[in-house]
Amino acid sequence: MVTAVAQRLAAQRKEIDDTLALLSLSPENLQQVRDQMRVELERGLRKDSHSTACVKMLPSFVYRTPNGTERGKFLALDLGGTNFRVLVVKIRSGIRKSVRMYNKIYSIPLEIMQGTGEELFDHIVQCISDFLDYMGMKNTRLPLGFTFSFPCRQTGIDKVKGSLVSWTKGFKATDCEGNDVVDMLREAIKRRNEFDLDIVAVVNDTVGTMMTCAYEDPKCEIGLIAGTGSNVCYMEEMRNIETVEGDEGRMCINTEWGGFGENDCMENIRTRFDREVDEGSLNKGKQRFEKMTSGMYLGEIVRQILIDLTSRGLLFRGRITEPLKTRGIFETKFLSQIESDRLALLQVRSILQHLGLDSTCDDSIIVKEVCGVVSRRAAQLCGAGMAAVVDKIRENRGLNHLQITVGVDGTLYKLHPHFSGILQNTVKTLAPECDVEFVLSEDGSGKGAALITAVARRQKTTVPTQRKIDKYLYAMRFSDETLLDIMNRFKIELVNGLGRDTNPTATVKMLPTFVRSIPDGSEKGDFIALDLGGSAFRILRVKVSDEKKQTVQMESQVYDTPEDIIHGSGTQLFDHVAECLGDFIEKQNIKDKKLPVGFTFSFPCAQTKLNESYLLNWTKRFKASGVEGMDVVALLNKAIKKRGVPDIMAVVNDTVGTMMTCGFDDQRCEVGIIIGTGTNACYMEEMRHIDLVEGDEGRMCINTEWGAFGDDGMLEDIRTEFDREIDRGSLNPGKQLFEKMVSGMYMGELVRLILVKMAKEGFLFEGRITPELLTKGTFETKHVSDPDKMSNWRAEFQFETILARLGVEPSTDDCIAVQHVCNIVSHRSANLIAATLGGILSRIKDNKGNPRLRTTVGIDGSLYKMHPQYSRRLHKTVRRLVPESDVRFLLSESGSSKGAAMVTAVAYRLADQRRQITETLAEFNLNNDQLLEVKKRMKTEIQNGLGRKTHDSATVKMWPTYVRSTPDGSGMKISAGAFLCQALILPIDHSGLGR
Repeated sequence: MVTAVAQRLAAQRKEIDDTLALLSLSPENLQQVRDQMRVELERGLRKDSHSTACVKMLPSFVYRTPNGTERGKFLALDLGGTNFRVLVVKIRSGIRKSVRMYNKIYSIPLEIMQGTGEELFDHIVQCISDFLDYMGMKNTRLPLGFTFSFPCRQTGIDKVKGSLVSWTKGFKATDCEGNDVVDMLREAIKRRNEFDLDIVAVVNDTVGTMMTCAYEDPKCEIGLIAGTGSNVCYMEEMRNIETVEGDEGRMCINTEWGGFGENDCMENIRTRFDREVDEGSLNKGKQRFEKMTSGMYLGEIVRQILIDLTSRGLLFRGRITEPLKTRGIFETKFLSQIESDRLALLQVRSILQHLGLDSTCDDSIIVKEVCGVVSRRAAQLCGAGMAAVVDKIRENRGLNHLQITVGVDGTLYKLHPHFSGILQNTVKTLAPECDVEFVLSEDGSGKGAALITAVARRQKTTVPTQRKIDKYLYAMRFSDETLLDIMNRFKIELVNGLGRDTNPTATVKMLPTFVRSIPDGSEKGDFIALDLGGSAFRILRVKVSDEKKQTVQMESQVYDTPEDIIHGSGTQLFDHVAECLGDFIEKQNIKDKKLPVGFTFSFPCAQTKLNESYLLNWTKRFKASGVEGMDVVALLNKAIKKRGVPDIMAVVNDTVGTMMTCGFDDQRCEVGIIIGTGTNACYMEEMRHIDLVEGDEGRMCINTEWGAFGDDGMLEDIRTEFDREIDRGSLNPGKQLFEKMVSGMYMGELVRLILVKMAKEGFLFEGRITPELLTKGTFETKHVSDPDKMSNWRAEFQFETILARLGVEPSTDDCIAVQHVCNIVSHRSANLIAATLGGILSRIKDNKGNPRLRTTVGIDGSLYKMHPQYSRRLHKTVRRLVPESDVRFLLSESGSSKGAAMVTAVAYRLADQRRQITETLAEFNLNNDQLLEVKKRMKTEIQNGLGRKTHDSATVKMWPTYVRSTPDGSGMKISAGAFLCQALILPIDHSGLGR
């Protein structure tokens, strides 16, 4: 009997464990939730999929978090549950920054929650009236912030046009869904006719929570609600929000992630208990994620599990009581109490008895386990969703590691003893590259509504400033129509550069590189690569191995090139290069190895061979005399000859090097771009189109030298007065005009010139101009990039620091204006590069004759790498301009130097292949003596074949044909047909002509 009881108990225990296992999530499950949440976040942001997305990603039109300058007195309303709160919030800025609040809480009866919209808003206005009476402020017209914690579609910070998407959290007031709740509030205020309010902002509770915590911690850019409902908001890059106009800055997105799973993407982890809860809800099929994670539903999930276990005789002696049948009887607060480590089982039993559940000690243990698995799953799901959000933010900003703060509110997070810890550990596990701090919102979302109102009022002053700048710099902002026009102009220049007759006058020189192939994976060897293209000169040793998986090992050293050598003589420059190379060879102990050498020379050159290249003109501040028009390979070979280094095997520019570097990793790479100090592009062109080089077969890499695009005046209609001033002050006026509009070398100076003019006109810095601001080069290109990596308040602080170094004391508006100028200048650069790259991609597509182009662009350069917005702007514009293409942008991690080694390796491979072919065919090549010997032997064999005695053993048989004469034109006429018939009838032998 004991054994039978033990078996029964073990079987029951197994049934319980199997039931609870349905709600246990494996690491793989959580990774799938994280990855699928990321997919749904992206779908909600895209214009083409937003309408069908289950995670709605609603724009909040909150563009920045508080920066400490907010001040004033505000009224705040907070509606999101059964309680409604009215607050007066007084905000003080400066050193004595503080927030003081006065509030009253009002309940919302169930009959009003589920009555008519008019009844609901009349009740809200009645509560406001009572509060204003209580505060003695009925005659004061205060700015109002409204926290409305339900999904709304906004068109502005104070507009919910298109409006309430759907009620959640038990609300079902009629005539509200699809209507503007701000208008409904205003109409209710008019009906009461006792007071007036200035409704400045409407936000949901999640955004309010983020703003509340951001006031104390500027790193807070995410808001999380884990209470009656569940939701997240975060600061998204404007360039990713396709449902709203504009690409600059950030906006807070209200994810409404409670709807995650409505498209059945979570069906593998939903249980029959989740489906039962959904079936009994007011919004069946909706808010599925919220129903698995929020306080409103967790108690009901527990109740469903308890009924299931009881019906199988595993709980409460198999008796299902009337209270247990009652929906909502098991409140979520009971989970928190039952799971408390301080609560003894006796007290758990007491809670169950209070619910009319007669339980044993064993029952109490099982109930505690059920509560634990339900709440643990909820916390893990929230953690997986949060991991998707923080990882997206990290990737948005191009960071290897993200430090960020999450502002949190909600009774589940605050009161449950384990929920917060499980959530945080899940985030840490699923987003290891993110350091996430969770800060509790002590003052709720009502304070956040007041802060948003304060920020919105400040924003009203900055938006006009930005609009003025947009108007001021109108010529720098291009429509897609203009960009397509520029793209087509560039395509014409590509053709002109390739033509033999048009090349001499073409601005885009389309220089042949004699690089005919990208790496194919069979290259191997040990090479030296030189890289000269700026003040830093780099030498590398590159070892390519093709054992199993091809690998590259590199060792490098950087040498400075002093200004006096850059502007000295060519002899000094190449002697310096040779001296550095000798030092490198000695340090690497490879003096006796005679390794092949590749040379990256990043200046415009006309190549006649792979190892013969004539400098057309210096760029990038280089002015060494006696080099322009000369073969730079010959000059370098002359300098290194005395050091015993082999001659240069291949010379390429940095753009070609970049393409070859990326081509080693992706053999579809057929375009290379540099966007850094300078800019250029190369691509693989069909040989049949290159008039400057003999041959029509195969392809060759063309160095476009697109920096000179527009030198013939073709871009005059889009150049500004600032571009012309940059050109006049440069070392090469009238040259490289496109490069001066887009490259990092000139971008900071372009911004400085704009700021000087704006200050002169009284538009900035109260009209004050300092000597530092007038000094060329004081506003560096890195100043354009760095602040864009930061949150709004830090960017403003960074600009304040930069401008202070220029002797300027900027206001907040000045800092915002300067940031906007930087955005416009960098955005123009990305757009222009996209237009010219679009021209190249379009040409490659036409060359291939394919309806859709699939290709890879290798890319390098500090501007592309360091500016946080640049790459995405470029990619996005290219997609719009060349929609029939799938382009992968591959960042060159190893720079163009590795590319020089790759070109040398390919040349080495091709030379080796040619050598093997030559050796194979060598035995077929006969010299004159051999041919005379063949003649002599053939003569002997002919004589042997004619001789009677030698005929039988002769190899050349010399058979008689008995034809004794050739025609002489006097014979009998016979038709060809008759002759053929006769020939077919008469057999031929070797004893006579015929019989």
